Amino acid sequence: MARKLAKALMRRFEQFQGSPLLRPFAQHLAHPALWSLHRRNVALAVAAGLFSGLIPGPLQMLGAAVLAVVFRFNFPIALATTLYTNPLTIVPLYLLAYQLGALLTGAPSLTQIDAPPGMDWLHPLRSTLALGQWAWGLGTPLFVGVPALAALLAALGYAVVRVAWSAFLRREWARRKAARAARAAR
Repeated sequence: MARKLAKALMRRFEQFQGSPLLRPFAQHLAHPALWSLHRRNVALAVAAGLFSGLIPGPLQMLGAAVLAVVFRFNFPIALATTLYTNPLTIVPLYLLAYQLGALLTGAPSLTQIDAPPGMDWLHPLRSTLALGQWAWGLGTPLFVGVPALAALLAALGYAVVRVAWSAFLRREWARRKAARAARAAR
């Protein structure tokens, strides 16, 4: 099923290749490794997506796309994997990144830090600026923690994909072996 999806995506990409927006990038996006579903390609794509997902702002998919094109691994999976960060998950992830950064730098933990300022819906710009100043005050632990958490998530994602893929293959081989033995016994 995954291979069919990859082939369908490749056909769709070939249709859009002539688009004026994609024309400058078409030669880079046409490389077969960007669309292949091999264990190493998928594991690297998941790792890059998990790493890029913690890039601040709307640059997460761009980061994953650049990594996929430069290092030649599955492009759509790298982009899709960045979607684990969203408005519901980004705050807990950044709090975890701060805790990790505090652990690595010896800075105070979150329990020793003032609570973030509340949102004043009558003055959203002022509230947003206050929240930005509060976050800026987190400083070094957050600056160290975000890349550390990104690297940790990338390594875990890579390992999980490799182990899960191998387990799936072993199960498939055992199933085929049992089916061959059952056919031979008839």
